[in-house]
Amino acid sequence: MIVVTGAAGFIASGLVSRLNAANFNDLVVVDNFAIEKKLPNIQGKKLREYVDREQFFDWLDANHEQVEFVFHLGARTDTAEQDPAVFDLLNLNYSKQMWQACVRYQLPLVYASSGATYGDGALGYSDQDDTLPQRLHPLNPYGASKNDFDQWALAQTEQPYFWAGLKFFNVYGPNEYHKGRMGSVVLHAFRQIQAGGAVTLFRSHNPAYADGGQMRDFIYVKDVVEVCYFLLHHRTHSGLYNLGSGVARPFLDLAHATFTALDLPPNITFKDTPEDIRDTYQYYTQAEMQKLRAIGYERPFASLEDGITDYVREYLVPNRYF
Repeated sequence: MIVVTGAAGFIASGLVSRLNAANFNDLVVVDNFAIEKKLPNIQGKKLREYVDREQFFDWLDANHEQVEFVFHLGARTDTAEQDPAVFDLLNLNYSKQMWQACVRYQLPLVYASSGATYGDGALGYSDQDDTLPQRLHPLNPYGASKNDFDQWALAQTEQPYFWAGLKFFNVYGPNEYHKGRMGSVVLHAFRQIQAGGAVTLFRSHNPAYADGGQMRDFIYVKDVVEVCYFLLHHRTHSGLYNLGSGVARPFLDLAHATFTALDLPPNITFKDTPEDIRDTYQYYTQAEMQKLRAIGYERPFASLEDGITDYVREYLVPNRYF
């Protein structure tokens, strides 16, 4: 059996689809299934068992001998949430329990970290220096919670026989329909175009960047789940790994690609970045991807244009799930 936590969420439900496509159907999915808006993400999937998040560790104690691998992708991901206690509960302490259970039962573990751990990027985006997390200053409690766990994991003398913490950068793609404000800019752009024929981007409040010139490392969710699938079989070279495309692109490029995918001329305006996130806004991210490549991952990542075209035409327009 393979365990996937956060399974009704965005990335994890995509991983469930990828596993099913490879005939891995003996899947145990873990989540808070009371959040009904996420449930369409896993409807129709081939699954063995649903386990509530709060009951999982009791379930694992009783069933660990049948478990082969754990993907711990469940987390609170709201970057606007300012209460550290929320993240301590769901991102830090729950992840510590997961790590300790995988140590106890010697289960390989892949968990979700985040590119948000790098803060404003002043110290770079290297995943090869295990002392760097101690010096990073994330810009919000979400990023801090992920960095706190990364530091804790690196300090452990008792470890799963294989583990990888994946620092997801700006992931976009199908099955994020439930995410509301925290959905990708691609999703928001599509919905804005459908509603009014125009896209409104955040205005830059940093003199080093023009409006729409803010740059992020956007990665298509299908590429993310391919890396997860690779690690399911690789199971060596434990550690932290960046997971982005390795290429920073401006938001203007993203908006133009969305219009192009819809065969429409661009119509782009700007508005002020909301004050509650303005001071913690990342203006530039770009993952260094040499470490993942060095352990044998060779598959190319989709370009921003190719990823957006697939997302828009194959999922958003027909309103399909991955």
